[in-house]
Amino acid sequence: MNAGAGRRADVQERIAEAFRATGAEARISLAGDGTELLTLAARAARSDADCVVAAGGDGTISAVASAIVGTDKTLGVLPSGTMNHFAKDLKIPLDFDGAIETIAAGHVTRVDVGEVNGRFFLNNSGLGLYPRIIRERARQQRLGWGKWPAYAWAALALLRRYPFLEVRLSAGETDLALRTPLVFVGNNEYHMEQLDVGSRACLDQGELSVYTARGTGRLGLVRLALRALLGGLRQERDFLAFTTAELRVGARHRQLRVSLDGEVVVMQPPLHYRVRPGALRVLTPAAKCAR
Repeated sequence: MNAGAGRRADVQERIAEAFRATGAEARISLAGDGTELLTLAARAARSDADCVVAAGGDGTISAVASAIVGTDKTLGVLPSGTMNHFAKDLKIPLDFDGAIETIAAGHVTRVDVGEVNGRFFLNNSGLGLYPRIIRERARQQRLGWGKWPAYAWAALALLRRYPFLEVRLSAGETDLALRTPLVFVGNNEYHMEQLDVGSRACLDQGELSVYTARGTGRLGLVRLALRALLGGLRQERDFLAFTTAELRVGARHRQLRVSLDGEVVVMQPPLHYRVRPGALRVLTPAAKCAR
């Protein structure tokens, strides 16, 4: 568990008792920061436990999952973040009791994992505006702002500066040289229009979804956002979308800030994205995703 999800002793005891009620004994470890979380996840991956449970938001779940990708361990999810995209897309209950019942039921689903230059992600990875917004949001939160006000401020601040990337995207027969404010790479295909924008129907199709905008200024980006909410985004000339199993991103920049499930890291281009089909075992309510 991360400190935010279980800093109170009564929360930890409640979770332990809920597991005991299902006949399972949970060994609960509390991580004070991201480094400790990675250490605990690696230790759990080497343990004799069949299931490793991550309690927290998407970043916590992604970090724990990265430690067990490709192993015989199974991931359990106790969502307690702001968005909980991974849990929602897999229809995992968002309350602790429902999530623990799902874990106890033992229904295993194999899902795909995205990878870029050896780093894993469960939801998405981004270049350009999005990593910058995440960094600015974190800075505002350290100053005492709440998450959503900090996010809004960060978005407005970045729109004022509005940096562009010059990149080359290569995937199979697709080869695009672009000047763009952003590149978004999803683990499987994202809905990009209307009320279900930002969600996925399936996480086991063995593909990455790539979304970018071609030479779009501030007003153009706002127009694309409105089209996403109202419908018709894919008919926009400046909006580009495709799916692929692998993607290479070249850039003139010596370093690129890359977001991975809400964490920002620095990488040297070229970036090599690929999908790892069925690389993660997850306890879910259903056998597999349905379109």
